[in-house]
Amino acid sequence: MPDIPFGFSPFGASGPDPADPAQLQAMMSQLQQMLATPGGGPVNWDLARQLAASTLAQEGDPAPNPAQRQSVDEAIRLADLWLEPVCALPSGVQTTVAWNRNEWIFRTLDVWKKLCDPVAGRMVAAMGDLVPPEAKAQFAPMQAMMSSLGGAMFGGQLGQALASLAGEVLSAGDIGLPLGPAGTAALVPANIEKYGAGLELPADEVRLYVALREAAHQRLFEHVPWLRGHVLTAVENYAAGIRVDQAAIEEAMGRINPVDPASMQELDLGGVFRPADSPAQAATLARLETALALVEGWVCHVVDAAVDGRITQVDKLAEAFRRRRAAGGPAEQMFAALVGLELRPRRLREAAALWDALTTHRGVAGRDAVWGHPDLLPGAEDFASPTEFATATSEEIDFDALTRPRGDSPDAPPPADPPTGA
Repeated sequence: MPDIPFGFSPFGASGPDPADPAQLQAMMSQLQQMLATPGGGPVNWDLARQLAASTLAQEGDPAPNPAQRQSVDEAIRLADLWLEPVCALPSGVQTTVAWNRNEWIFRTLDVWKKLCDPVAGRMVAAMGDLVPPEAKAQFAPMQAMMSSLGGAMFGGQLGQALASLAGEVLSAGDIGLPLGPAGTAALVPANIEKYGAGLELPADEVRLYVALREAAHQRLFEHVPWLRGHVLTAVENYAAGIRVDQAAIEEAMGRINPVDPASMQELDLGGVFRPADSPAQAATLARLETALALVEGWVCHVVDAAVDGRITQVDKLAEAFRRRRAAGGPAEQMFAALVGLELRPRRLREAAALWDALTTHRGVAGRDAVWGHPDLLPGAEDFASPTEFATATSEEIDFDALTRPRGDSPDAPPPADPPTGA
């Protein structure tokens, strides 16, 4: 697909001259290119990516320089070293990289497709349903065009949302989802510097704190093999319960000027999606919020333990990051309005307190053994009584069995002493 900025029109805001066949032909060609959905999916992801890249380029998005790349590598390596004594899970970092904002989008786009396509598919189908049932056979080409238009509209909106989100994220795992490639610890230096300036804290301390969080995420998602699927499935299940507001779609369609492709850029699809008001959807949302809170709470807990006494402004940094994750930034809120998914760990502080109680009563190995199986994870009800959960008897949770290396038996004799002089 040619690189066409979304909303660009060579004819100006008034559209083409109806008396000029060349302009009309050019307009139709542009519309056809914009409406084409590569791969046959519900979203024109090529359009989303190109719009995001164009937006970021206009704002300025230089590649990280060699000094920034070296600083990122050193920060992540030091962070992994600090995490070693406070984590039973080994390092998950295979590669360290510094991304600009466009790279963050490119490297995380596959996961966004997985999360957004089901929601977008329902919107595109709803747009096709705008053709009356009795006329569908007669107007089949129009229905197909409506679906393509929906894919282009949603792609354009997602492109804008991802560009805004890319302007705020600090690392690959910043919003708690395993978005980047496995084993790749990535920081976004430009955003870290901007965020640190707002906090009025030393740039190297902010970068190291972000590196600690990223390295902790890598340990968790790399060495708890079921967790990636568990979190993403929780998001997908919640997305499956989001309903489409048909009236909102009709209103949005009514604002499109068919002779002005730029009019699609002005659409706001934020009101199209609504969470289903049902007990089942409420339970699904609770599971999603619990999963996000447990991940983020564990990260906050181990990072706080790792930096204890090592960073001068650790209390201010920790509080700033807790507030940031619990509230979500403007771009994250815009994304939530667009696709109906709120990726905020609302019960972050309660989850962190639970991990703290587990460390107190079970030690580091016993705490991290809870990640051994999804059935061992605390539920939302356990947040109210962290000490009770942490002091569960060994019959209820066999922490020793979970922390024992694979192949070992609880009845096996202890290993023989090494020969003298060994």
